[in-house]
Amino acid sequence: MNEPDVIRLEVDPVRFGQSFVGSEAFSALFQEGMELVEETAAYLDGPGREESRLLQRETSVAYASESMRLTTRLMQIASWLLLQRAVAEGEITPDQAQAEKARVRLNSHETATTLVEYEALPLRLRELIGLATRLHARILHLDRLLLEMAEEPPLAQGPNPVAAQLSMLHQAFAPAG
Repeated sequence: MNEPDVIRLEVDPVRFGQSFVGSEAFSALFQEGMELVEETAAYLDGPGREESRLLQRETSVAYASESMRLTTRLMQIASWLLLQRAVAEGEITPDQAQAEKARVRLNSHETATTLVEYEALPLRLRELIGLATRLHARILHLDRLLLEMAEEPPLAQGPNPVAAQLSMLHQAFAPAG
C-alpha cells in the first residue's frame, strides 16, 4: 500500500445531524426540554392556577394568553425533540422525520402582551417563558443546521489534494533512477 492509498477516503463525511442526535449533547437537550415541559405543567396546574385567580382582569387575560403561548411553544419543542430521538434510535429515518416535522411548526411566536402587562404576570410564569424562549431559540438554530446539512449536496469525489501534494513530494525527493 502506498501513501496516497492510505490518505484517500472512500467514505462520505459524517453529517452533523447524524452525529448530533446520537450525542450526549442531544441527550442533555432532550432531558432539559422534557423537564421544562413537566415543570411548566406542574406550575400551571398548581401554583399558577392559584396565582392567576388573584390577578386583576387585564393581567388575567395576559396570563391566559401567555400561558397558552408557552404551552404551545413547549409542545412544539417536545415534538421536535421526540422526532429527533426517534431518528437517533433508528425508529424512523431522517427523511421520515423531515416529513413529520412539516407538521411541527417551530415558528416564532409574536406576543400582543405589552411590557406593563408582562411585568404584572407572576414571576414564575415569566421565568418559565424565558426558559422556553431560550430553549426554543436553540432548537430553531439546531433545526436550521440540520436542514442546511440535509440540503447540502454530497461532496464531489474528485482528486484528493493532500494525496496529490504527497505524490509530488514523493516524486521530488525520490532517488533518481
